[in-house]
Amino acid sequence: MLFEGSGVAIATPFNEDGSVDYTAYENLIDYHLKNNTDAIVACGTTAEATCLSEEEKLKLIDISIEKIGGKIPLIVGTGCNNTYESVQFSKKVSNIDGVDGLLVITPYYNKASKEGLYRHFETIAKNSSKDIILYNVPGRTNVNIDLDTLKRLAQIENIVGIKDATGDLDYTISIRKELPEDFAIYSGNDNLIVPIMSVGGNGVISVLANVIPNEVHNLIKICLDGDYKEAAKLQAKYYDLISALFHEVNPVGVKYGLSKIKLCKNELRLPLTKATKGTESLVDQAWEMIHG
Repeated sequence: MLFEGSGVAIATPFNEDGSVDYTAYENLIDYHLKNNTDAIVACGTTAEATCLSEEEKLKLIDISIEKIGGKIPLIVGTGCNNTYESVQFSKKVSNIDGVDGLLVITPYYNKASKEGLYRHFETIAKNSSKDIILYNVPGRTNVNIDLDTLKRLAQIENIVGIKDATGDLDYTISIRKELPEDFAIYSGNDNLIVPIMSVGGNGVISVLANVIPNEVHNLIKICLDGDYKEAAKLQAKYYDLISALFHEVNPVGVKYGLSKIKLCKNELRLPLTKATKGTESLVDQAWEMIHG
């Protein structure tokens, strides 16, 4: 298992001119190391990876490795809808010392068959030397890894877990029931952290953890300790903030949230734009409820 606990789907800070703010990224890593984040998940959806060049991704990976210094795992998003491109980038990242695992998204847009989906992931896995977490997020990709295909994929040695962002607890329960116990399940929805942990989850790959990392770490720990009554209270406590962060498409809300606590500028790359005043107000109100 690559990690157990709270993995942050870390955002990528930008400057006003659209360039990557690497200094702010270094500060973000420090913030997570100080606040008990259990793993850094870089170059994913929250990082606006589809709008980053390969050169920028590689520099972010290098900074992550240097700052983390082996203290916690580093997992890097390397997938896209082009199998060949995914293979090439996954192979390149696999060969970087200090990267512990890969996060590979379902191939969006192409509308692959079940066999095509299986062979996409199989090909990436066979060309990668690192362990892989599959990323199933049908709300963004319009593609779902069905249970039969997932069972086949889990037989591949270095496919070791799934980020389950389906929002379907029946699916999550079926995974835990049908797949080996050491096949990791990470919540991909912050509003379902406790429900997923209660049916056998191993942690979260979290957007919320960008702004309240220690709290999300503690929430997962409470779940792992089996105190679901207390965990349920915390899930409810953070509900309004989670809803506010996702009022617009991720990472619009969390970029505003990070700017509130002065960890990065409120800048995104087109086609995403800054949060509306309505979203800002919701984040402000939810933040006030938690922190006063």
